[in-house]
Amino acid sequence: MKLGNLSADTLAQLVSVSSDIALVLDSTGVVEDVSVRKTELLALGCQAWIGKLWADCATSESRAKIESMVAATQPSDDMRWRQINHPSPQGSDVPVQYAVVSLGAGGRLLALGRDMEAVAVLQRRLIETQQSIERDYLRLRHVEAKFRTLFETSGEAVMVVDGSSYRVLDANANAQLFAKDSSKKLMGRDIYECFEPAAREDLQSLLRMAHATGRVEMCRARFVGASVDCSVSASVFRQESGPQFLVRLLAQDALPIKRAGGTAQSLFAQALEQSPDGFVLTDRAGRIQSANAEFLSMLGATALSQLFGQPLESWLLRGGVDWGVLLTNLRSQAMVKEFATELRQMAGSPMAVEISALSLAGDDTNYAFYVRDVVRRRAQETPAATGMAGSIAELSHLVGRMPMKDIVGETIDMIEKMCIQSALELTGNNRASAAEMLGLSRQSLYVKLRRFGMVSDADPASMN
Repeated sequence: MKLGNLSADTLAQLVSVSSDIALVLDSTGVVEDVSVRKTELLALGCQAWIGKLWADCATSESRAKIESMVAATQPSDDMRWRQINHPSPQGSDVPVQYAVVSLGAGGRLLALGRDMEAVAVLQRRLIETQQSIERDYLRLRHVEAKFRTLFETSGEAVMVVDGSSYRVLDANANAQLFAKDSSKKLMGRDIYECFEPAAREDLQSLLRMAHATGRVEMCRARFVGASVDCSVSASVFRQESGPQFLVRLLAQDALPIKRAGGTAQSLFAQALEQSPDGFVLTDRAGRIQSANAEFLSMLGATALSQLFGQPLESWLLRGGVDWGVLLTNLRSQAMVKEFATELRQMAGSPMAVEISALSLAGDDTNYAFYVRDVVRRRAQETPAATGMAGSIAELSHLVGRMPMKDIVGETIDMIEKMCIQSALELTGNNRASAAEMLGLSRQSLYVKLRRFGMVSDADPASMN
């Protein structure tokens, strides 16, 4: 490139534009002049470099690079950029990328430098991010190793099923034992193919309910080739690929059924075990000793061993508060009926129940608890407002089932409706007079009538 003869001012401008710092050196590498364009580099004290060897103004590991750049500079040499670190008064080294060119006669040199601090910051962030990713990856590998150990050593038969294709993604050794043909692996098979055709509809309904409610759902089904049914529980969890099911299997003969001698007692024990209501037996300290299949299903457990010896209060949503009330009444009255509370399921979601309890006399004091799921019944309940006595009775039943602020809201609506009904009865259904009696405008009364369903949409808006 031919630029012609450049004046000193033009050359100075060219140097200042093309570099952040420029050094004029003699043939031995002594700094004769310094020009700094970037203000951040002024903290290095560059003006104090004049009269010193350039190598003495850099860190020890950069001195060899400077000596090589000064000694090897010839008109025929290609210009190479090399990073030089300068010590900073703040403590951290400042990286600068230099290229050295010859100024011709006298062997003087020009070192052009570019500040690399921004690049160094990005490099440090990159290294820190890489280290953080490696730590997270190592932690995930440890978690995966723990999961795999628990998964394979679990006493339960467990399968992981894809929520979209319904294919078995993983199965532990106990689940493989359910397959009579051990050479036929469960992984990769359709979950419905693993069960008898008669049970596939129930299994399909089970998976749909688990996906819709997010709760642990249970049913009975027969594995292909098995002679007896097994209990199947399903719970849903989500991963990046979508929802997946955790399916647990428990052989029917593994459910604990304590049978006493005699036909009547055996039938009674069987009826209690297969009761549509939950039953749980605890010792005097409230530790679970036995439970039927329905109670296990309510909590999302598949075996009594998961609950045995645990305090019953740990499965009550309000814990020690509800347990204290139950225990106090059992000790004073020996019986409790229809105590409204909520259970905490293994999945963490609450379940509204009513508990009746009985203190059993014997060598050791035991408590029997009868648990009924009232979720559906509660959804159908609406407070009655046909009389003050009935209203108070309804409110008393709501205590413990609804938060107090909801009960107060129900009470206000109930009283408003009762007042409007009474005013209409006293005025012979004259809405204008009723509005005046209640201290309302006619339009406000009409709005409340429509709100409480006491007027049809076909009625005129007039209040006369």
